[in-house]
Amino acid sequence: MVVMKYLNYKRAIRIITNSHSSTSCRNLFKELSILPLQSQYILSLAVYVSKNIKDFTTNSDIHSINTRYKSNLYPPLLRLTKYQKGVYYTGIKIYNCLPPKIRELTSNIIQFKKVLKKFLLRGSFYTVEEFLDWASMHDLYTLYL
Repeated sequence: MVVMKYLNYKRAIRIITNSHSSTSCRNLFKELSILPLQSQYILSLAVYVSKNIKDFTTNSDIHSINTRYKSNLYPPLLRLTKYQKGVYYTGIKIYNCLPPKIRELTSNIIQFKKVLKKFLLRGSFYTVEEFLDWASMHDLYTLYL
């Protein structure tokens, strides 16, 4: 069901831009400043986590060792894949993967959302896994680190 809606979403993008049916939509999304479906999911999870940051535990709350990841959110240790694919756990993974320049804006939610959306538009991520590996995209890496 979701796949069919996404295919219709991409078809509408091609119609709007008068593109051929076999044209990749990745650049079309960027041109129109529209986030792909998974990028919208990433945006909403990251905004949820940043709005409720006080409800999450950081690594520095768990141990007193001064590591470079001390400000990361602590993901609970879970064995069930069902829970690891859930919103809470995925939200933590996404938030921890955000560039430091964006994470610094957590206190100003409007600015955070604006800069994050710009980042997601540049990356035009089709999957959460692709987002989690954003540092391998050289152009994004140089802009945000």
